[in-house]
Amino acid sequence: MARYTGPKTRIARKFGEAIFGPDKVLTKKNYPPGQHGANRRKKTSEYGIQLREKQKAKYTYGVLEKQFRNLFEKASRTKGIKGEVLLQLLEARLDNVVFRMGIAPSRPAARQLVLHRHIVVDGKVVNIPSFSVKPGQIVGVREKSKSLEVIGDSLSGFNHSKYPWIEWDQNSLSGKFLHLPERADIPENIKEQLIVELYSK
Repeated sequence: MARYTGPKTRIARKFGEAIFGPDKVLTKKNYPPGQHGANRRKKTSEYGIQLREKQKAKYTYGVLEKQFRNLFEKASRTKGIKGEVLLQLLEARLDNVVFRMGIAPSRPAARQLVLHRHIVVDGKVVNIPSFSVKPGQIVGVREKSKSLEVIGDSLSGFNHSKYPWIEWDQNSLSGKFLHLPERADIPENIKEQLIVELYSK
């Protein structure tokens, strides 16, 4: 499965947010990239604002267009507020759950751990980053991967209490996905209603 591998700082500057995690360049240059980025005053259309929000969500969760549209269509068929359900589906992706549990320092790093078969779900190896974790399932580190330095460094000092939908067990290096998160508990700065409006055109 293809994924975005281009310059992340440029994308973060485009949105004016550290969507890929802490970024030293962004703190110094918090304006769009390019020769005239600091002085650009172009008015964005309603469609442009909606498209920008969709792109922000895609880059934040590391999902490409086809996957994103499929998730939106699934959210449309699911009972609940469409935009909120979409974010819940994104949060339930295995690579995102691994990131939220602190097993990896970023979503791209979590994706790598999943692809390289370091992660288990209910005791079985799952190497599909887009795998949808269901409430009640246990996500953890494979036994022979528990000594990996990248995992130890990431878990060191990580505050698991900030995500109330996850119950972490440090002894087994695993966590229980208790339930889908409420919108208020999802920390991402995404205006999901704009995405719903875009796809509803």
